[in-house]
Amino acid sequence: MCVLRGRGIIEASRRFFGKKFFGKKYVTVRRRAGAPILLNQTPLIMEYTTLGSTGMEVSRICLGCMSLGSRGWKDWVLEREGSRKIIERAIDLGINFFDTANMYSHGESERILGEVLSDHNRDEMVVATKVYFPPEKDPHRNATGLSRKTIEQELEASLDRLEMDTIDLYQIHRWDYDTPIEETLRALDDAVRQGKVRYIGASSMWAYQLAEALHTSERQGLERFQAMQNHYNLLYREEEREMMPLCRRKGVGSIPWSPLARGFLARPHDEIEATLRGKTDDFADRHPYFEGGGKEINERVKELAEEKGATMAQVALAWLLHQDGVDAPIVGTTSIQHLEEAAKATEIDLSGSEQDYLEEPYEPVPVSGHE
Repeated sequence: MCVLRGRGIIEASRRFFGKKFFGKKYVTVRRRAGAPILLNQTPLIMEYTTLGSTGMEVSRICLGCMSLGSRGWKDWVLEREGSRKIIERAIDLGINFFDTANMYSHGESERILGEVLSDHNRDEMVVATKVYFPPEKDPHRNATGLSRKTIEQELEASLDRLEMDTIDLYQIHRWDYDTPIEETLRALDDAVRQGKVRYIGASSMWAYQLAEALHTSERQGLERFQAMQNHYNLLYREEEREMMPLCRRKGVGSIPWSPLARGFLARPHDEIEATLRGKTDDFADRHPYFEGGGKEINERVKELAEEKGATMAQVALAWLLHQDGVDAPIVGTTSIQHLEEAAKATEIDLSGSEQDYLEEPYEPVPVSGHE
């Protein structure tokens, strides 16, 4: 039973979803009040789940804000007005989960997100941001890392740019090899106790590092990481070896970044370099997406998308949403159309055999994304 909730609307739907799709969680389904319904279109009903063990309800699609900010940072990033339209449309679609970072567009991403959300009911939104990489073009020595000094000063700067008193999910962007994890956790624990942060999370690292952090929190009575923003998609599944099982066992929610492999799962592999991002995204070249069976996976995604009358991106996202332990893939886009298509990926059901067909060509690749 999935409950359809909205202001003035309470009804029950007996739409069936496979057990693997929802894992062990109940998912709330609803349309945002006031969201426009276009003629001749079925209204989108967004799905929600709890993030990890927090009890906090988030949309199953998280809007990633790396591509929103300033082209002075990256050529493929949207400027202020285009960014505002993306965020507003995401809210219309029922997305209430937004992920940014202090470093995106040197802080401009946080600033734009804060401005847009200030026009809405802030209590309905879940905002996540990150600390580790420096936000400045010419950073000083303590602008990077996870020392208490860096965390405290960067947290205050993020709160100011976001125009918020409290950040819902504050994440470490990477592991800091120069700062003991206990020092980092104590600074984050203090931020929670001061009411500046509600929950803390982590991003790409080795599974043993997350295990060490969780053990340190338990041993010292400190706040623990509630979410893992890890690198996970059909073309990069190394997280399935240790990280995903650890997250499931410890109740840590997975919110994967690059669910479309930086666009490599959104279009046929021979068309990727024709896009602006394909030509200029230096981040994409760091990942082994087309090593091993990557090209064949890309072709199978295209084939299945055509069979289902869906886009490649929708099929790739649907596969990720079917994985046990995944709460909300982080989808970044500069296109309203692509955002709408991503939101509808929650409606696509993949059978076990279809998932197997997509997964079969995969071969182990070098670990990527921890740097």
